[in-house]
Amino acid sequence: MIYDKVIVRYGELVMKGRNRNQFEKRMLQQTKLALRGFESLTYAKSFGRLTISLNGAPFEAISERLKDVFGIVSFSPVILVDNELEKIQAAALQLMNGLEQTPATFKVSAKRAWKPFVHSSQEMNHLVGSHVLRAFADLKVDVRKPEVELRVDTYEEGTFVYNKVIAGAGGFPFGSNGKAMLLLSGGIDSPVAGWMAMRKGLKLEAVHFHSYPFTSDKAKEKVIDLARRLSYYAGAPLKLHLVPFTEIQTRLVQARQDSLMITMMRRAMLRITEQLAERNEAGGIVTGESLGQVASQTLSSMNVIGRATVLPLLKPLLMMDKQEIINEAVKIGTFETSILPYEDCCTLFLPKSPSTNPNLNVVERAEKNIPELEQMLLTAVEGTEVLELTPEAQASAEKAGEDEWF
Repeated sequence: MIYDKVIVRYGELVMKGRNRNQFEKRMLQQTKLALRGFESLTYAKSFGRLTISLNGAPFEAISERLKDVFGIVSFSPVILVDNELEKIQAAALQLMNGLEQTPATFKVSAKRAWKPFVHSSQEMNHLVGSHVLRAFADLKVDVRKPEVELRVDTYEEGTFVYNKVIAGAGGFPFGSNGKAMLLLSGGIDSPVAGWMAMRKGLKLEAVHFHSYPFTSDKAKEKVIDLARRLSYYAGAPLKLHLVPFTEIQTRLVQARQDSLMITMMRRAMLRITEQLAERNEAGGIVTGESLGQVASQTLSSMNVIGRATVLPLLKPLLMMDKQEIINEAVKIGTFETSILPYEDCCTLFLPKSPSTNPNLNVVERAEKNIPELEQMLLTAVEGTEVLELTPEAQASAEKAGEDEWF
């Protein structure tokens, strides 16, 4: 099947009112970035959608990239013809003849978006459908559950004939809703939270806390691989901040507040991340917390931990079950990396009975009993290593002197 064009549809962008034009421009930029390397493509922007002229480029390869572009709700390969009945009927036959297998049932769904067109939608359903039926003796119409739904959309620039509607990632274009810091552990949850945050238009910089020599280089490599995967969906390099946490973690252990250890550790992480956010002009912090999943994720614990920062804490997974999170991790390609058996600092020095209902006054008093804590937090910020990561596909392309990623 040789298609002429691809129609790309936007989701929430059409509701942006005065800002819609800005979002659509960013959407065009992201789509072009995703499809760079296909030199023959040309683009035309119109209300609520984008039309890509293939000019001989392979639709299958383009489809694989479009599926992962945030902001695209769906897309379709189409045949474009002039707004003339005979040409529309011919395009419908061309599409039906190009199917891998002739269906037993079909229906026509016409839409007249350009009102000056002489035939109504109902008339087009009949005129195109009857023309196809005459060409296929064994074909029948089924308006409820057809094997093929032949769509005929008439706009001012022409009529699009197609039968496929492929789901996109949805959401908003990357970076259109500001920037935030992602607390990225080596586990299953935080990469999924990062993906969901990016899907809503956030540009992310990841923050990972390591406790060398208690955590290995393998654990660090694991997090780098996860950040690389997220950078693929971003369509841009992603900064990973590697924060040295050994001295802080050791000092917290020495405070002998075993039941509050996780609470105090998480608060220290947030305070460090807040400083990194201020230095990098980020307006929020994204975490992979899911309500009730572990001791630090009870409502009481999250309340006490969250008081450590004034920045908004964004928790995309808060109401999701573990299996739902796992399913998302599999879908976005982070699960296999996340389950590699390399521990991060959050699994070290775990108390036997962590508090699920910490008292804020007690926690703050325990922190005040560590007078050097503020300086230790600042030292950790100053000692942070920053990596700028790109997808493995780009790394390989750069070695080959090519540019094949988005």
